[in-house]
Parts: sequence; C-alpha cells; structure tokens
Amino acid sequence: MTAVLSPARTGRSTGTSALRLDSVSKVYGRGGGAVHALDTVSLNVEPGEFVCLVGASGCGKSTLLSLVAGLDTPTAGEITVAGDRDPALMFQESALFPWLTVAGNVGLPLRLRRVPRAARADRVAELLRAVHLEDFGNKRPHELSGGMRQRVALARTLALDSTVLLMDEPFGALDAMTRDLLHDELERIWVERKLSIVFVTHNVREAARLGDRIVLLSSRPGRIVSEYRVDQPRPRRIDSAEIATVAAEVTHALREEVRRHGG
Repeated sequence: MTAVLSPARTGRSTGTSALRLDSVSKVYGRGGGAVHALDTVSLNVEPGEFVCLVGASGCGKSTLLSLVAGLDTPTAGEITVAGDRDPALMFQESALFPWLTVAGNVGLPLRLRRVPRAARADRVAELLRAVHLEDFGNKRPHELSGGMRQRVALARTLALDSTVLLMDEPFGALDAMTRDLLHDELERIWVERKLSIVFVTHNVREAARLGDRIVLLSSRPGRIVSEYRVDQPRPRRIDSAEIATVAAEVTHALREEVRRHGG
C-alpha cells in the first residue's frame, strides 16, 4: 500500500488517450478505520476502445467509475479525460423520473443545458430513434419493460454528448434474453457514435462478449492484476464457443484472485 498519498489532480487529456488514470488511489476515512478502496491504479483507454472491468465484489470497480465521472475525488493520482465534456455515467438502475414522459426524461440533460425547445425536441427524437423507442416518447416509465427503461436511460446518457461513456452494471438486473438484445444495441451505438466505453460487470462472459479489453481488478484494495485482449471478430455471440473460452480464462484468474484473498 502506498505510504504517502499526494494531492489528487484532474484535468483534460492533451494526448491521444480518451481516458487516462495515473497511479490513482482512493482511501475513505483516516487512521486505523481507513478503507483503502483503490491502490495506484493506472489505466489508459484509447479513443473508440471498449474496456470492461471485472473483479470480486468490493474491489473498487464502481469507485473507479465515480472518480472518473467526477462524483468523487481521488486521494492520490491523476485522471485526465479527452474532450470538453465530462464522462457520462449510466448506472444499473434506470433512475428515470416517474412523473416525466420518456421524451421528458431523455431531454432533461438538454433542458438543464438550456438547449432551445425546438432543437431539444429534434435531439430527443434522434436519441429515441437511436435506441428504437421513437414510438414511446409519450409513455411514462411505469408503462415500459425493464429493458425499455434501460434504453431510455441509455438515451438520456447519450444526451450528455460525451465521447466517454461509463457504465456501471447497466444490464445486471435484466433477464438473459433482454440483456443479449441490449448488448447488440449498445455495440451498434458504440460503433456509430465512436464512443470510448468503460463498462463494469460481474458477468465475465458479458465482458468477453462486449470488450476489446478486459481488465481484472484485485480484491480490496483494487489494483489491476491482469488485462486480456479480446481478439474475436464482431459481431459476437455470448453463447459462442470462442467467447466461452475467453470467459473461462478470465474466470479462472478471478477465482484465483478471490481465493488468494480469502473470498
């Protein structure tokens, strides 16, 4: 563990990276009760890259996303992000406002940025088409299925117009078939919009299905243990033998890591 922690630094990337973490650490509390969530994590995400983070529960995956999104500050290290907008963060729960329509939920980030009404309506229509919900703009969240609510949440996240998308187990609560369909939708949007994605998941096969690269974090404090390049051509199927082989290798390493730490 790092003995001396320097002040945190954040900024905008001036190089070719979409996102860069340099020796990022996060400690909650002080003294004997301090919890070391992350320890000197360094990670470089290239423009247009899809990176999946896996690890045991409590290893700091969500903490890392919160730091990158600016919801919290690192205790030490530096985070730099390309572009002039903060990364957009999508959670596991859709967190839609029940009193707003689908169009109202998607358009809320635009409204907060004071985008004129006509331009806002055009942009919302475009985003709803992107997630294949163009006929549901006047519906309320309770009228939608779980998968449709997550599509609305994705459209709302895209309304932030960030080129870096952070996703914290966004499909974890969905059934297998709905999740598989949303994998296809997300992959299509990622390619069309040239996004850089950091995707947290407990599902190793999901990581192998989606990621260009899988990053394995250790148990707390979270450190990068190993990385796996997924060279399988796209489109991929989550039930294919090739994806199963990749997932098995990563799962074995994850089990060894959990066993090493007494999980």
